[in-house]
Amino acid sequence: MMGRCASPRCALAAALIAAVVAATSSSLAEATATPPLPVLPVPTAAQLRWQRREVIMFFHFGMNTFTDSEWGTGREPPAAFRPAALDASQWMDAAAAAGASLVVLVAKHHDGFCLWPSAHTAHSVRASPWRGGRGDVVREFADAARARGLDIGIYLSPWDRHDKRYGREVAYNEYYLAQLHELLTGYGSVSEIWFDGAKGKNATNMTYHFQEWFQTVRQLQSSINIFSDDGPDLRWVGDENGSAGSTCWSTINRSKITIGEAGIEKYLNTGDPRGKDWVPPECDVSIRPGWFWHKNETAKPLPELLEVYYNSVGRNCVLLLNAPPNTTGLVDAADIARLREFRAAVTAIFGTDLAAGSAARASSERGGRFAAANVLDGRDDTYWAPAAAEAEDGGGYWIELRRPASAAARKFNVVRIQEHVAMGQRVERHEVYVDGGGAAVASGTTVGHKRLHRLGAPVAGRTVRVWLASRRGPPLLSAVGLHLDPFAAGGGTM
Repeated sequence: MMGRCASPRCALAAALIAAVVAATSSSLAEATATPPLPVLPVPTAAQLRWQRREVIMFFHFGMNTFTDSEWGTGREPPAAFRPAALDASQWMDAAAAAGASLVVLVAKHHDGFCLWPSAHTAHSVRASPWRGGRGDVVREFADAARARGLDIGIYLSPWDRHDKRYGREVAYNEYYLAQLHELLTGYGSVSEIWFDGAKGKNATNMTYHFQEWFQTVRQLQSSINIFSDDGPDLRWVGDENGSAGSTCWSTINRSKITIGEAGIEKYLNTGDPRGKDWVPPECDVSIRPGWFWHKNETAKPLPELLEVYYNSVGRNCVLLLNAPPNTTGLVDAADIARLREFRAAVTAIFGTDLAAGSAARASSERGGRFAAANVLDGRDDTYWAPAAAEAEDGGGYWIELRRPASAAARKFNVVRIQEHVAMGQRVERHEVYVDGGGAAVASGTTVGHKRLHRLGAPVAGRTVRVWLASRRGPPLLSAVGLHLDPFAAGGGTM
């Protein structure tokens, strides 16, 4: 047998081989690291697309616009509907000003007047003088939206104060389904359909066949999101102020909810950590005090709209912001200016990430594809995941950003945290610390798609650590960002 090589050259060669094998093994381990199991329930692809929109638009326009009311009687004559300059393309200017990617039209409100020439009622634009009775607001709305690259949604009020079939269970549900069929087969792809249970205290008793409606909708538009108090895809947030709960889960138990029933608002507002259904909340609010246009009303001031943004988008919701066209058929120029001011402010705050250039480290990492650095890459499809073997031991997980020395003096007053919700919502409690301080600068419960913390005053610091507690599996974060809000009290300048 040949003797073992004991020369320095042999030793060096052996060391190099060992290093290559170790590096190869490490690279192979990183390359083959598997993602963690999802925590059920998880969103559908359509729900994920909707969540990432963050801001969408509502347009309340109809008979109430011309009668200066919010809830019509159903006895209004069609001749009252006469917008002299209706231009749906101008409505899309309003949507673009707000940065919306989806627009929802009230096709029929509680008064029963239809903004399209429905074959199932005479109470529609066909009976009005507008466009000589040949107009179709829904058609113009859909065409204008698609010309601007915007997706569309439709609201069709279940409560109908005009139609004589209302109160006759089978007849009215057949009528309603027939109109749903018109709207969902005659105007191309519809991304969202909006149902509610609103009706007056003295309204005629009526049983809505929601399950039949939902299944018909799904049959006609397979990728649509259905909104109602209990989804099945999107839920009402429980108020019309644009404010989700400070704790806000995307999960609920749909079996606990009856659409239109009083007393469910708090449950809808906070969601349910033990919920079996993924039904994320949508925050509906009007830019004005009313949903419909009224001459004596004006748009909310910018600070109030920013408060709405932080309390909706910043609490795991999508903001559905209403801009009502006026009696001429146009969105007021002042309202569009306010929407543009709102979008410019959001861009000013979040267009610059003061965490850019930071180094990231964490309590552990699952592997190369799930590195802590993923929270800084600006992508929704990458995320940090802790090592599979990491145990909480009551201490929780953490991820830390170390800012460049040159950036450490730049102050921030907003902390942005985002979960990779495609794998389920997990974080139930979190805190934010700067430079190892003993007191948290921000704390909260849920995170979800996006959690925004406004600090009491701008702070500077080299390190920012986010501590996380989760009992639903290891937390998965897609982003951590730092921003300066110059519009906040004491926010400073950019």
